[in-house]
Amino acid sequence: MPRNDRDYSYTDVDDPSIINEEIFMPSTLETIDYAVYNWLNDDLNIFATTNKGWKKIPIVWASPERAKFRDDKEVRDSTGALIFPVVSVERGAISKELSKRTKVYAPIQRMKDIQGGQLVISRVINQEKTSNFATADAYKTKRADGDPDRNRPRNNKKVVYQTKSIPIPTYLEINYSITVQTEYQQQMNEALSSFMAHERPGPDNYFMVQHDGYKYEAFMDTSYEMNNNISNLEEEERRYQTKINIRVIGYIFSPDENGNRPRITTRENAVEFKISRERVLLDEKPEHIGKDGFYKG
Repeated sequence: MPRNDRDYSYTDVDDPSIINEEIFMPSTLETIDYAVYNWLNDDLNIFATTNKGWKKIPIVWASPERAKFRDDKEVRDSTGALIFPVVSVERGAISKELSKRTKVYAPIQRMKDIQGGQLVISRVINQEKTSNFATADAYKTKRADGDPDRNRPRNNKKVVYQTKSIPIPTYLEINYSITVQTEYQQQMNEALSSFMAHERPGPDNYFMVQHDGYKYEAFMDTSYEMNNNISNLEEEERRYQTKINIRVIGYIFSPDENGNRPRITTRENAVEFKISRERVLLDEKPEHIGKDGFYKG
């Protein structure tokens, strides 16, 4: 969530009030599912004519455990049968191909330490630690009278940067099957017009889906599969059915709860190196000994 209560004057931005920090949850398969659902439910926002007037067509997932997206009771009658019109979504095959990468195209190997994280997402100055190093150096600077010259202007080269990184994303091509089912031809025409002529996807069958700050590229197939039963009613209920397939180029950053590495890694750079002279521990003869024969390791 945005944070506006911090002081960003150190960034040297003319108007620091425009700076916001946002926390993004990692991209997972659930995030991509939500993005497809948001596109159907919010962007397309499909309506159709029913016996109760102009009503929005509900969106349901084919698998029953997707109850978090929508309560199934809203689209089923007392016998458990679906109430038409309805749009159902089912996630199909998942492909993991190196040729389908986007931003991070090179197959960069993961970091070998326990922290992981290869893709840098932010880099800021740690003000407190940088100030501590500057203060320590100021105390070491002496005036002619031997007192510390703490007010002399100086260029602090010991700047501590705090770098945040995330694992290299794993790119996936996920297929989704969208099924539109109606009871009347008019309802089917009204629903399909949203898929065919809406500005997303538009005439080129390419669009973006998004959720939790993440955007994914999506491609809609050019053909629509019709599976109506009006030519052979017999004892079945009349049904118009159209299946639409879309492919989403998504990415995930970690194995979700099954991962053993942090999703966001924070590192700080070293600004000073010190090598101790511990030769006495190795039973070595010191090269430089004071006049009193004392050696400080």
